[in-house]
Amino acid sequence: MYYRRTLTDAQINDELLGTVMTTPLRWVVIASFLAVILMGTFSAVGFMINQGLGVTGLRQPVFWGFFITNFVFWVGISHAGVMISAILRLSQAEWRRPMVRAAETMTVFSLMCSLSMPLIHAGRPWRIFYWVFPYDWARGIWPDVRSPLIWDPTAIITYLLSSSLFVYTALIPDLAIIRDRSTGWRRPVYGALALGWHGNPRQWKLQGLAGILLSALILPVFVSVHSIVSWDFGVSLVPSWHVTVFAPYFVIGAVHSGVCAVVTLMIVMRKLYKLENFIWEEHIDALARLLIVVATGWMFFFWLDLIYALWLREEQELTVWMLRMFEPPWSWMFLVFFMCSYVIPVPLWMFRRVRRSFTMMLWTSLLVNVGMFLERFIIIVPALMRKGPMTFDYATYRFSPIEFTVLGGSIALVAFLLLMFSKFFPLIPLWEEKEGQVLADSVRVGKLDVPGIVKEH
Repeated sequence: MYYRRTLTDAQINDELLGTVMTTPLRWVVIASFLAVILMGTFSAVGFMINQGLGVTGLRQPVFWGFFITNFVFWVGISHAGVMISAILRLSQAEWRRPMVRAAETMTVFSLMCSLSMPLIHAGRPWRIFYWVFPYDWARGIWPDVRSPLIWDPTAIITYLLSSSLFVYTALIPDLAIIRDRSTGWRRPVYGALALGWHGNPRQWKLQGLAGILLSALILPVFVSVHSIVSWDFGVSLVPSWHVTVFAPYFVIGAVHSGVCAVVTLMIVMRKLYKLENFIWEEHIDALARLLIVVATGWMFFFWLDLIYALWLREEQELTVWMLRMFEPPWSWMFLVFFMCSYVIPVPLWMFRRVRRSFTMMLWTSLLVNVGMFLERFIIIVPALMRKGPMTFDYATYRFSPIEFTVLGGSIALVAFLLLMFSKFFPLIPLWEEKEGQVLADSVRVGKLDVPGIVKEH
């Protein structure tokens, strides 16, 4: 049964600013553990740069492996911020309030992580400059501006900047609250970040208008980013990549993995920061209902991709799909991906008891992202493994410990950045929660009091 928690402004301030104003021991332990993992990852990357890409599993003809898979995966995770925040803000969904900032922040840090993957994949990061800007003027060498490899950084950096602005705009009222509760060096720092916010009607009007405008303007970027990432594959002539369905397929897959990542983050936040008064069963239930629709849409495009290959009956396409589905180890990965991404979680989400269980939702959301990572992996590698004519130097792809280390380090990096953000800024917007308390009301329907929302017109 739906029930509402009534909280005072002082209680909201105290509970949501607990980690910001103090440093719990559990925060120090987790941050230290993640920092150790990151140090190991940086050492592995430094070793790879020193020794060359030969220490990875990349071999002729497979030159895209774990690093590019990780790039596509984290770009997909970043789509959760817009899906949860912008779309639900425009639709005025009340249940969005405790999760918008966490989703937006995860978008920013996921994009930062994804941008680092091509740099690592290059083996010589400084040479990325030559791919984007013209060099050697005497020979007239210029980058191909029609290539999606040029538009990738353009779209992702635009998305990163707009998402950062989105987070900062919604953060200003909370920065003013921290400013007023701080002393010492923290007060002028938060005062400068708060931009003179005092909560007068004009400032609230401008802040609300900025939130709506940014929500609307960021939606085209949201669609274009993963569409451009899909064109990295779609414009090539590699079998099973050269298909028109990749753009919507990648976008809906990104939303699927991203919303599941938000579910994971909300449940972990609830346990770590004791946010039981703010993150309820109803919020996770609403996200699970959304995921049923998103996952079914993703499954439609997955089957569409497979049906295109079967309908055309091109030998090269069928060879790649046969490799993915029937030849180990890819067949085992394909089975795990398919079971984890749809077959196991979606039927479970049909049950109300599962949707309202934090434990079950945590495990099912983690399963989905394991499956979605494997989906990107089996899209990329088996298509490149197909041996073409006149290919004399040929080897299969075997991922190396270096690549596994970078994969684990990317997860640790996003978790560490979220943890550092939570130390200086609240992960749940204080003003959103207070606004929700003000607008809360109930409507008498027969013999029951049904929760309602009062909206001013």
